[in-house]
Amino acid sequence: MKRDNYISWDTYFMGVAKLSSLRSKDPATQVGACIVNHDRRIIGIGYNGLPKGMSDDEFSWDKEGDYVKTKYPYVVHAEANAILNATTNLKDSTIYVTLFPCNECMKLIVQSGIKEIVYVSNKDQGKDFNQASVLMMEKAGIKARQISMEQIILEKDSV
Repeated sequence: MKRDNYISWDTYFMGVAKLSSLRSKDPATQVGACIVNHDRRIIGIGYNGLPKGMSDDEFSWDKEGDYVKTKYPYVVHAEANAILNATTNLKDSTIYVTLFPCNECMKLIVQSGIKEIVYVSNKDQGKDFNQASVLMMEKAGIKARQISMEQIILEKDSV
């Protein structure tokens, strides 16, 4: 008889996304992403960080001030890294991401053929870029659903 208290696929894949986020050097926001195909195989993972070859110590992680001296022009988001790290075509896949995608990442998600977004936080809900992201998602026919980290933690603790 098999055990019945194993974790769900959502918990498993969001756990991979969360684990990936722990690689981020960003002191303010750590985001992880995990892309899964229809066979439930991981085909891409990523986290937010500087482009390959750029030193984490030579660039600022500041959020405010002169734009060129902040992190914003340099950091590659988790979703973009997961898409760039993909091992196969992303058509009809699902992306698990710890933070709802910004409009720039949503463009990449739409263009790559991802059809579902599963996320934990939407801390930027209502902001202009978030509204643009949601509009693109809806127009592209991409489904989204939010799951709570508490749900995942409780499920893990019952194992």
